[in-house]
Amino acid sequence: MTLPKERDMDIVEYLYSAEKERREVVKVTDQFPDLTFDEAYSIQEKLIQRREKDGARRIGLKLGLTSKAKQQMMGVHESIYGYLTDDMLAFEWEPLEYNQFIHPKAEPEIAFFIKEDLQGTNITAEEVLRVTKYVAPAIEIIDSRYLNFKFTLADVIADNCSSSKLVIGSKWISPSTLDLAHLGLVMTKNGHVAQVGASAAVLGHPATSVAWAVNKLGEIGKGIKKGDIILSGGISEAINFEPSDSILVQFDQLGSVSFSCK
Repeated sequence: MTLPKERDMDIVEYLYSAEKERREVVKVTDQFPDLTFDEAYSIQEKLIQRREKDGARRIGLKLGLTSKAKQQMMGVHESIYGYLTDDMLAFEWEPLEYNQFIHPKAEPEIAFFIKEDLQGTNITAEEVLRVTKYVAPAIEIIDSRYLNFKFTLADVIADNCSSSKLVIGSKWISPSTLDLAHLGLVMTKNGHVAQVGASAAVLGHPATSVAWAVNKLGEIGKGIKKGDIILSGGISEAINFEPSDSILVQFDQLGSVSFSCK
């Protein structure tokens, strides 16, 4: 069964209102079990357009399922992407209000700052690095709208890949000065080690992940643009946090990024 086109906006409003009202909803595939990835991306695009109608502005992309192990676990062969908007930006010096979330999790990322437009279907990691002005440590806060954080891959694509907030550290470095494929990190919560990881977990090299996104967008005549911020994918498992928690991610060479919650 193909998702009726006239239902797209109903699903968009269903997901958008769940985020705005900070409430869980049952996954879309409970009603439309044959929802395809292409249909899910179409819903995602309309969801972002809905955000734009309310004043949000696109500022880049986020990547998901960038671990081969996770792909195998999910039975898929490629990553997924969603969009970042300016209202998702948060700041290290300003505590996050927990009541704006449903059931948030934090995961460590590397942010790419793009200095030139890039589009195509055979883009390489080297080309991504050529158009990257800086990389920086980042934390993405994911917050699925679905009940108990349970969903299929099509569901999460439609829900803009659980995008919620992002925090970017203050140390921005040219990627040419780093061994970007081999950056270790430690993520702590309230001073206790919660996760460790290395950037190679992101498809072997974070720029490979970004190249995948460019090529995927190229299939529909899109690309990444000058000024975009790209989150290349989670480097370790995401962790839950609660009010009064503080999260700190420390990278080799790349510095740190943190946030607190109230």
